[in-house]
Amino acid sequence: MIIKEAIAELENKDNPVAKLMHTGVAFKVIILAFKKGMVLREHKTSVPTKLTVLTGNVKYSSENIIRTIDTFEEMEIPLEEMHTIEAIEDSLCLLIQGYRN
Repeated sequence: MIIKEAIAELENKDNPVAKLMHTGVAFKVIILAFKKGMVLREHKTSVPTKLTVLTGNVKYSSENIIRTIDTFEEMEIPLEEMHTIEAIEDSLCLLIQGYRN
């Protein structure tokens, strides 16, 4: 139900919606829901993170990389790199954060 909740909550928001879907000892799975044109403000991650687009497409932008990520594509987010994520169209993404065994 977390994905449906994120999509429903998005209707009343001006910013992307992030919802924790699952957590474990050393990992998290997060749903990100965007309307077209929404931007996840500039930030960085200190934990290994993979971004997967489930529907739509988004643009990852940093000082070193500008990349469009389409439906069913994924990208490893570089550690400690300031970046933004912008929805090119309505989009639903999965963020998987954590350390490998």
